[in-house]
Amino acid sequence: MPEVPEEPDTPAGDRPPVVTPLRVVIGVCLVIPFVAMLWVGSYARVDPTFIGIPFFYWYQLMWVLITTALTMVAYKLWQHDQRSRAAARAGREGGAAR
Repeated sequence: MPEVPEEPDTPAGDRPPVVTPLRVVIGVCLVIPFVAMLWVGSYARVDPTFIGIPFFYWYQLMWVLITTALTMVAYKLWQHDQRSRAAARAGREGGAAR
C-alpha cells in the first residue's frame, strides 16, 4: 500500500485527530435513523393505532421528524467542528509566523 505524503507545511503532531468525540456523535446521529428503519421487526405490526392509523405507518412518519432533527443536530455539530478546526489552524499559522 503506498504511503500518503504528509502536508509539507504541517507537521503530523500539529494536526488535530480525524476521529474526535464530536465526530463520533455526528456519526451516531446519522446512523440511528438507518438502524431504526432497517429493524423492521420492531414496527411491523398494527397495534397500537394512533387516531386510526396503524402503528406501522405512524412509526415511520414519526421517524421522518426524528431524522430531520438528528440531521440538523449533526449539521450544526459539523459546522462547530469545522469552525474550531479553522480557528486552531489559524492559531497555529499565526504562532508559526512570529
